[in-house]
Amino acid sequence: MTAFGAIILRDVKLGLRQGGGTYWTLLFFVLTVTLFPLGVGPDLALLSRIGPGILWVVALLASMLSLDRMFQADYEDGSLELLALAPLPLELTVLAKCLAHWLTTGLPVTVLAPALGLLLALDPAAYPTLMLALLIGTPVLSLIGSIGAALTVGVRRGGVLLSLLVMPLYIPALIFGVLAVDAAVDGLSARPHLLLLAADLLVAAALTPWAAAAALRLNLE
Repeated sequence: MTAFGAIILRDVKLGLRQGGGTYWTLLFFVLTVTLFPLGVGPDLALLSRIGPGILWVVALLASMLSLDRMFQADYEDGSLELLALAPLPLELTVLAKCLAHWLTTGLPVTVLAPALGLLLALDPAAYPTLMLALLIGTPVLSLIGSIGAALTVGVRRGGVLLSLLVMPLYIPALIFGVLAVDAAVDGLSARPHLLLLAADLLVAAALTPWAAAAALRLNLE
């Protein structure tokens, strides 16, 4: 557990330092959401209707923007091989890196989402559901993204390939997250959609560390 925590702390520090990518990811999230009211116009009813989808799609894109640094820097400086040979199983190393990625990307996006919801005229009654859905759904994005990051580690300019690999796997989390917020806006129960989103998280947590670890071993051979 000490090694697990040390990996999380190291990756969080690297993500938060200048040039680590976290601030650029958050800036991308804020600026992209801000562009939608300018492009759609002052129609508050339209913005309120499409607001949940906008926030989720941009959160998804922001998560993908930072995926390539999950393993790439460690691969380039040789520390990924040391992590693979360490006593800590590689699957737990992958899980630690996913958690660090979520702490530096998914969690800040979740915190910023309600403030940006004001720009989209989102119903304040839907804010608790929005934050809960993002708290459940953004870890799914990090976990699934680890598979793409592991498969493309060592590939030059693999960002586009990584996006193509993980985008289809993000669709269930996107659908359930948006439906949960839409249900809250309409005054309906968001529980079924949140439970499906939680099930997606449990499946991702159980399977993706093994798949990503296998991909890393393949690339390190």
